[in-house]
Order: sequence, then structure tokens, then C-alpha cells
Amino acid sequence: MNGITKSFTLADGREITIETGKLAKQADGSVVVKMGDTMLLATVVAMQEAKENVDFMPLSVEYREKYAAAGRVPGGFFKREARPSDYEILISRLIDRALRPLFPDDYHAEVQVIVTLISADTNVLPDALACLAASAALAVSDIPFNGPISEVRVARINGQFVINPNIDAMVDADIDMIVAASMENILMVEGEMKEVSEEAMVEAIRVAHEAIKDQCKAQLELAAMIEKSKVKRAYCHETNDPDFKEKVKTATYQKVYDMASSGNANKHERKKIIESIKAEFVATLTDEEKEANKNLIGRYYHEVEKDAIRNATMDNRQRLDGRKLDEIRPIWSEIDYLPAAHGSAIFTRGETQSLTTVTLGTKLDQQAIDGAIIEGKVNFILHYNFPSFATGEVKPIRSTGRREIGHGNLALRALKNMIPQGADNLYTIRIVSDILESNGSSSMATVCAGTMALMDAGIKIVKPVSGIAMGLITDNKRYVVLSDILGDEDHLGDMDFKVCGTRDGITACQMDIKVDGLSFDILKEALNQARQGRMHILGEMGKTISEPRPDFKPFVPRIFQMKVPKEFIGAIIGPGGKVIQEMQRETGTTIVIEEVGEFGIVDIVANNMEARDKVIEKIKRIASVAEVGEIYKGKVKNIQSFGAFVEILPNQDGLLHISEIDWKRLEKVEDALKVGDEIEVKLIEVDPKTGKLKLSRRALLPKPEGYVERKPEPRTDRPDRGNDRGNDRDRGHDRGGDHRGGGDHRGPRR
Repeated sequence: MNGITKSFTLADGREITIETGKLAKQADGSVVVKMGDTMLLATVVAMQEAKENVDFMPLSVEYREKYAAAGRVPGGFFKREARPSDYEILISRLIDRALRPLFPDDYHAEVQVIVTLISADTNVLPDALACLAASAALAVSDIPFNGPISEVRVARINGQFVINPNIDAMVDADIDMIVAASMENILMVEGEMKEVSEEAMVEAIRVAHEAIKDQCKAQLELAAMIEKSKVKRAYCHETNDPDFKEKVKTATYQKVYDMASSGNANKHERKKIIESIKAEFVATLTDEEKEANKNLIGRYYHEVEKDAIRNATMDNRQRLDGRKLDEIRPIWSEIDYLPAAHGSAIFTRGETQSLTTVTLGTKLDQQAIDGAIIEGKVNFILHYNFPSFATGEVKPIRSTGRREIGHGNLALRALKNMIPQGADNLYTIRIVSDILESNGSSSMATVCAGTMALMDAGIKIVKPVSGIAMGLITDNKRYVVLSDILGDEDHLGDMDFKVCGTRDGITACQMDIKVDGLSFDILKEALNQARQGRMHILGEMGKTISEPRPDFKPFVPRIFQMKVPKEFIGAIIGPGGKVIQEMQRETGTTIVIEEVGEFGIVDIVANNMEARDKVIEKIKRIASVAEVGEIYKGKVKNIQSFGAFVEILPNQDGLLHISEIDWKRLEKVEDALKVGDEIEVKLIEVDPKTGKLKLSRRALLPKPEGYVERKPEPRTDRPDRGNDRGNDRDRGHDRGGDHRGGGDHRGPRR
């Protein structure tokens, strides 16, 4: 069966196709989006009616990847897709944050959007197509939705902006952002940068929006071909009483407005006042009025609270807590608070506080990524935790929430390009931010505390990073841009715009818009105001710590890295790991070996220099190539009548001829040596044909006083051979050869 399709092309000629009517036809809306070999199936289903007393939008968004899409089998014990990965959760959030504001305010029927990766081109990131697929599924359905919208990835690669670039091209990108928008307005921005200017970021958003307009147009044209989508379903999810709404406003608006204008800096006190105003109003109602309007009181009072606080802020150009529009809350910070942690910092801004730790691990601690598209290991990890006590609430402790994963990812992206790479950082770094208090901007507190904890740990970060959350309140006639927003300003405002960066540029951002018509002029103003705030915060952080510690703390394990030719990796490990395990047991170290190209990269993790040096010496012996003229400490492995075999390197024996053991003549090797003796020897020759090693011990011993060197007399029975032997002996003398005290003594014939 053929579906209905609509195609469009990107600026570089790549084609994207949206198809509907072929798969998942029992869903309210379903599409397949295809670019190259990458295909996404998006479905949307909505309940016909809202549940009783629901006054919010119960939207759930799930993005999942099928391993079969990339021709892979899931790793681990359970060979099936199970709980979503962090990557899948992050993409789900990107879709959710873009879609949620565009459902009608009074539409409360439960909606579920599921986007599934069903075919994967390993050079195409599917996240940039997921929201396009979700919006297209809504566009071809009869579900009320003020779209369409779309998302694109915009990257600046070698100075040029590219939409939805391939993975291999992203290596050279200094801007990597996902932008969501409708035909008219920007809705969401999230991404990372390598210290770019505010102007470059605005231009990237502008380029992305132009591409999104084409994608929205394609969805509208596709929806026009679908009969079902032409008439959206009717709904009535709210009952209203205009007279009672006016009564609530008349009784409470001015009181809330006065509270918002008072500049009370304490969050909990403001909350008590707001609740008391509501309680005073409810106390004036009869029992019949309370019962009849029990579901309307909270909704109408919340609208009054929102309007009064917003108007007070715009009228007075003063914040809820009394601050100016661009004023940052008081900051205090401290490092090395936790004496046993490798690095720690407290960062407190107003009523938001993060206690952050840094732990330095080895390659064994790297995080394995096993996704359908993205595989590999990472050595920089950041975890963000938000317990309920941070806001004075009682909640059960559950598994990590999507919000925690999203906020942690933003902080990670802000810091990761400032982490030294390669030989400048041999550690796996784990940052953990525990939010102990929260009144807005806790993810930005994590960025600041993370920077300070890294410097406290002795990590030579490129530059310190700070973060700030910006807000906006507008009635489409006037507006105010707010720096370092409170939780209430986030909840009641029109924008949450988080900007992170160094003194020289932006490193990460995250923006959610709740209102139509955000102009680029307002966006520029918010970014410039954010930059001023970032500089102030960096200055306050610098009062506590301005540069990394010169060294790690004494109890941090040291890592020494060395290279060996890869053919020696097996010898270092030994049969069944015997050699490497024995080295670790003897020295108390951890040894990690990784094959990279033609070399084995060996990391030696030790708590003291002596243990480290022992391992280095052992590995050097194993991986060494014997060199003529070098002195070795060897062990006697075997004794024969003509000499001893001495192991000078692992699995490398050389012959110590009886004539090379001592200056005096020996009748038997056993007169000087026994098996197991450890002796120093000098390598005097390597046979060019056989590679056999010839050793000398006497070359390292002092020559006896009065020693006279004499040439042996030629043999008369075999003159030619005798003369040759004599000449050989002469050559041996030049190498520190057959010198014997007392003159004309010969050793055993070979």
C-alpha cells in the first residue's frame, strides 16, 4: 500500500521525506520521516476526554531507538531494549519542551507522543529529525495543536553554518545547537559552543529558523492532503464562571501586587503571604460558594497571582525579592570543604546552593556508551542530583528524573570543552552536584561549583566557566529582561534562558520560550545582559579560587603514562594475565593497557613514587630490546660446561661464556655461579645472523693489578684453524675478551 508523501530538500541538496498512511494507522496520527537511510516512526494518540479535575496538559513524550535499526544487538545480559538511555531521555526532552507550549491552554486530554528510530544511518544524528516527526504526526491528526513546528541542528563548521550536518563533519564545529521554532517564533534552543560570541549565536539561531520555516511549510502541505486533519476535534475541558473570576480578582489582586512590590527577599515568607491572601478570600465565602467553586478557586487565584506579580515587575522595574532587573543575588563560595574528596566546592547564590565534588579515576572508570547510533567511552561525567529537601518538600526518593538528567547534561556541555585532553589529562573525571537549596538557577550553580571543584582538585582547566539564567516578562507592549531569575520568575515568566561561558565566549546554552513573538532584538539584549552577569559571577568565584591548584592533593593516585611497541603488550600481560597481576600485587598499583595504533598505551596508577618506579622498571625490562654495550641485571637460568645462560630481559637469555665470567681462569662455571644468582652483565655482541646474545661479567670487574695480556700460541696440529682462533681471541681482547691473570692459560674449547 502506498502512503502519502511530501518531500523537501536542505540547502546542500539532501532530501527529507515525510510519509503518512502506511504504518501505524490506528494511531490518531502517524508519520515516517526519512533522510538518507535514517527513518523515524512518530505516532500520537490523545484521549477523547480529559480526566476529572485536570487543569494541566498531561503530555508524555517518548523517544526510543531500536538496535536493529543500526544492525546491532543490545549489549548486556538482557538482549532487548529496556529502560531508556540518557541520550534517549535527552531527545525526549527536546521534543517535549518544543511541543508542550503549543497545545491550547484549556486542552487537558492526555496525549502521548512516541518517536522510534526504525532505521539508522550511522553518519546521521536522528535527534534533529525527531521533533519534525512528532509535529508532523500531530499535523496529520485531528488533535488540537497550534503548530506545526520543527527542530534542526545548526552547526558552524570552518566558519560556515550547516543544517543537520553529518556526524563526521561535526569534528570541526565550534557551534552545535538544536533550535525549535514555528513559522513565526523561536520556541527552544539548546547546545554547546567553543567560546563563541553572542552575535555568532544569534546568527546561528537565525539560520536555523529559516530552515525550520521550510519544514513547517512541508507539514502544512502534507496535512492539506489528509482529510482527517482538516477538522480538529471539539473539546470542552474547562468550566468557567466569569463573575466568580472577577470576584477573586477584586478581592486579591491588589494584595498580591503589594506583596510583589514589597521586595521581600525570602522565598518561604513570600509563599506564606500568598497563601494567606488566598485563605483570607476563601474565608469570606459561604459553604455553598466554596463547594460550588472548589475547582475554580485555585485556578483563578493562580491567574491573579501571575498577573499581579508580572505587572508589578514591569510597572516598578523591580523584582519580587527587591533586586534591580540586572542585579545578581549575593554569592558566597568555599573550596576544599570535604577533606577526603579529590576536589570539592560550595557555591551559593541567594537561596540556591550546590555542593559539588570531583573524583579522579582511571580508564577503568570510563563510562561506556552503548546506543544504537552512538558507541564508545567517555572520561568526563557529570551527575546532578535534586533532592526534595532542597525546596523544603517531602517526596519519596525515586530513580533519576528526566529533569536531573537534562540539567546535568547542560552543565556537562558547559564545562567539557574546558577540560584538558590527551596527555594533559590522564584521569576519568566525575563531577557530582548535589543541590542543597533551590530557588532558581540550580543548573547554573552546578556549572559554577563544578568549575571551582575542578580547580580545587588540581585539574588544569583551560578557563573558568560560570552560568546565569535569564528571564523575560512581557505583555507584547512592554517587556523586562531579568538576570539570575528566581524559581517564581521562571514559573510565572515567559522565558528561561540559561547561558554559560568563560570571559571570552559562550560554551553552552538552553532556552525555553513560553510566549509568541520573541524578537531577535530582545534575544540580543538578553544575551548582552547575560554576559555582564557572567563576568560578575566569575569575579566572585575568583575571590575564592582563581586558578587550579599547582598539584593534586596528596591522597590522589598519580597516573604515569608510557608507550610500548604493541608487540610487547602480550608479554606485559602474560599468560592468563599472570605477569600484570603479579606486578600489581607486588607494588599495589593499577595497570591499564590500551592498544592505540602501533603502540600500547600503559597507564600506571600508584599511590607513591616508589611503587610507580618499580612498575616502570619492570615494564621497561619487558618491552626493551637488548642493546650492545648496555649493562643488565640478569638471573642465571641454566649452567653448562662452557658457560651460563643469563636472562637479562624477560624471555631473553644470553650466553655468558666461562671465559667471560672472571679475569682468573675457572675450571668449572659452578666455581663462580649457581642457578638463580642475580648478576650484572654487559652485552658485548649480538650475532647478526642468529640474534644470539653474548655477555660478559668480567668486563664489569676491575682488572687485577699486574695482569699481563698475552696472545695464545698457534696450534701446530691445525695451523690454519689455530691461527684463526688466535685471531678470534685477539678480537675478543678488543671487546674486553679473554684476559687471564698469570699469562698463557686457555679455557675449555667451544
